[in-house]
Amino acid sequence: MLHGRERELAVVEETLSRVRDGKSAALVIVGEAGTGRTALLEHVLGRASASFRTLGTSGFEQETALPYAGLHKLLWPISGRIGGLPPAQAAALAPVTGEDAAPAAEPFVLGTAVHRLLTDAAGDGPVLCWVDDAHLLDRVSLNALAFAARRPGDHPLAMLLTAVPEAPAAPAPLAGVPSLRLGPLGDRAARAVLEDLLGTGPGADLTADLADLAAGNPLALSELAAALTPDQLAGVAPPPAALPVHSRLRASHRRRYRALPPDARRVVLLVACDERLDLRTLARAGAGPRSLETARRSGLIRVDGETVETSDPLIRSSLYADASLTARLAAHRALAAALDEDRLRQSRHRAASAGEPDPRLCEELVCEAAAARRSGRHADAAPAWRQAAALTADTGGRALRLLAAATDSWLAGRTRTARSLLRAARPYARSDELRGLSGLLYGQIELRDGAPASAVQILVDAADRLAGAHRTRAVLALMFAAEAGCLAGDHRRYRVIGERAAAIGRDGARSRVADLMLAHLDGMAATFGGRHEEATGPLRRVLDLAEGLDGCAVKSWASLAAFALGEDRRARDLATMAVNRARLRGTAALLPWALGNLALTQMVLGEFSAATSVSLEGLRAARACGQGNGAADHLALLTLLAAVQGDRETARTRATSVTGTAKERGLTRPAAFAAWALGCLDLADDRPEEGAARLRALTGNHPADLFTAVLAAPDFVEAAVRCGDREGAEAALAAFDRWARGTAGSARAAVAERCRALLAEDDATAEEHFAEALRLHRQGGSAFDLARTEFAYGRRLRRGRRPRAARDHLRDARRLFEHCGAALWAERAQAELRAAGEPGEPGARRRTDDLTPHQREIARLVAGGATNREIAARLVLSPRTVDHHLRNIFVRLGVRSRVELAQMFR
Repeated sequence: MLHGRERELAVVEETLSRVRDGKSAALVIVGEAGTGRTALLEHVLGRASASFRTLGTSGFEQETALPYAGLHKLLWPISGRIGGLPPAQAAALAPVTGEDAAPAAEPFVLGTAVHRLLTDAAGDGPVLCWVDDAHLLDRVSLNALAFAARRPGDHPLAMLLTAVPEAPAAPAPLAGVPSLRLGPLGDRAARAVLEDLLGTGPGADLTADLADLAAGNPLALSELAAALTPDQLAGVAPPPAALPVHSRLRASHRRRYRALPPDARRVVLLVACDERLDLRTLARAGAGPRSLETARRSGLIRVDGETVETSDPLIRSSLYADASLTARLAAHRALAAALDEDRLRQSRHRAASAGEPDPRLCEELVCEAAAARRSGRHADAAPAWRQAAALTADTGGRALRLLAAATDSWLAGRTRTARSLLRAARPYARSDELRGLSGLLYGQIELRDGAPASAVQILVDAADRLAGAHRTRAVLALMFAAEAGCLAGDHRRYRVIGERAAAIGRDGARSRVADLMLAHLDGMAATFGGRHEEATGPLRRVLDLAEGLDGCAVKSWASLAAFALGEDRRARDLATMAVNRARLRGTAALLPWALGNLALTQMVLGEFSAATSVSLEGLRAARACGQGNGAADHLALLTLLAAVQGDRETARTRATSVTGTAKERGLTRPAAFAAWALGCLDLADDRPEEGAARLRALTGNHPADLFTAVLAAPDFVEAAVRCGDREGAEAALAAFDRWARGTAGSARAAVAERCRALLAEDDATAEEHFAEALRLHRQGGSAFDLARTEFAYGRRLRRGRRPRAARDHLRDARRLFEHCGAALWAERAQAELRAAGEPGEPGARRRTDDLTPHQREIARLVAGGATNREIAARLVLSPRTVDHHLRNIFVRLGVRSRVELAQMFR
């Protein structure tokens, strides 16, 4: 089976669909060695064989120097048609039949002959012409086929070719032919490949180590799996550190390396000895411009500005493993001498070039790693800790240094590396203290990229082990355990965890950070239990303590406390501080969490455009860090933002994605947010029955997520009232009202008053509640919530046959909805205005301000030259959804092309 190539298969299928419709199309599938070009092509051929006549060949290195060799094999099945071509073209193809020894034809004549022959063959039905390893064809055949591929027409001819990327500065014969790049497989697909190869026997740790080493290369996965020893499969021997010696992939890299002159080989080895080098350092290490250029042309290294690195992680590990000890030591010594201004990296290379353990160098590494950590250079500190661990004989000391390496890798956003280092530390972590420290980090990783229910158990166990000697860290473990419980929907356990933390805090001296965490646990446990007055004191203490403390986590916890107290603007400001601290201190692992808190507060304040931008950044950051749960959180928030703005297609597409991920990982809150989003969309679309059905499951007697249940309660009240479910609406309002009364802010009290107005049985009572809601809204809060109240008030007045009074409120509602970018709500307000006797505005000129924030973002990207597929990848949509949005944008702005759209954004 092909794993992880769904996007690529869709692109190929789209190409073949055009051919089935009678249009020609060509595609080059480009990928490095081992990425699965041939496997993808074979899969496509198997599926296309029923509807296409296939003509194909493969490039062979042994025939590269034989002109016409590729065309001979490819065109032989239709060589009988050559005689029907114009004489000059038939003569050009004479070598294909071997009947004529005429001189080689001009390239143009040969190209037109191949194109004519293939299109004639397609006259009898769709033809699929394929070439595997086109880069190994003889140049005559390759140029002629590329000529044909660059000439689309009205004939059912598909041309699929596979090739390696062109070497730098080399001619590109396939330039101008649409291409599809095969990247590395994702983590899930890599694990699926290993499961196909090894079954379910190997443990998760070994599978993860193999996936990391293979760097997403399918052939590397296959070769590593085939070379495993019984002890490695059983988990009693360490996993491989490089591809097998007899690996085809490793041999391919070795051949390319050995084909270089000695000075270029030295350059490549220098690059393989350091994950990040620059041109200046290489020059100081003795790499001359000519040797560097030769190495670059080989494709083994790449130069990006001043940065130099190997083209593929497998090249680095393979060439380093193949190099002799003498060559490696010499390279490390040269780099140590060249890096005299970077003491940390210099210490690493000095230690690597020592040839034998040196305690003095080991301590030097430790000191430099600690300094790098203090300055926020976590990515630099991690490999130094790891190298120091390798030089440490004491098992406890080795475990501590491996844990330090894992911690810095995690903070730098390298989740998979952190997991691997934790596995490496496990055999040496024998004391309760070391196991507790390991569990604290492992639990955080599981919280952000695993099963939250498992994270709870891991973190509680870590807290028990750390409670004696590391009380603050024990409380920190319980903070994360409580968060994991919330993510898994287990809010009722929050109080139990808080009581456990309080017991740890009572047993000895505490730090101010520990006091803040204990107050936070106490306050949030009361909040989730509906005891909002009891929560006020501890949450206020969190805010007071946070004033004198710094750091991303502290400001994030304070932001959540302010949000629970109803101080939304203060919550937003604290969340902004948390984001800034994460960026300033290089803690990439905390950035997605901080951005999530910021986007949530912005959404509640009605700042939808800002919240969308922040959450899109958070989504990208979570994916870059390998935090799947963080990505699901942001995607759920983006789903809700799209829904409240009435963006149907985007909300539904994202909700489907969130629901699948949430079910797989046991993420209750993202699933609840997705369901809430669809309920909001039902309300915006004036479908209260469907909305009530969705929201009832969220806000009933046993909600899956208490946090979402309270936040979604006002939407359910509105939907339930309109459906006649008064009892359900009153119960939901009671839960929300307890929170509103327990907070200091007016925003939630205003929403509660709106809900009472909706439930009022007579107009006079309703008007009293609406008037009070509007008064409270204007003291502060969300413009969107104010618009919802104005709309509900105007709607009730119109139905009470007071259209003149209704129009004032409906106009304000429409204006505020437009300001927030809530297009569907604005349309509903306009429809109510028309029903209240106010005509529309025919002929009003459409401007870019008329677009929703999401539409404006797509329009800007289109204006910048992005394709629909590129926009889809960036905004987490399908290309079809982008196309749908683009059609609506054209209609709204009155433009007919992407060119006209681009002119509007100049």
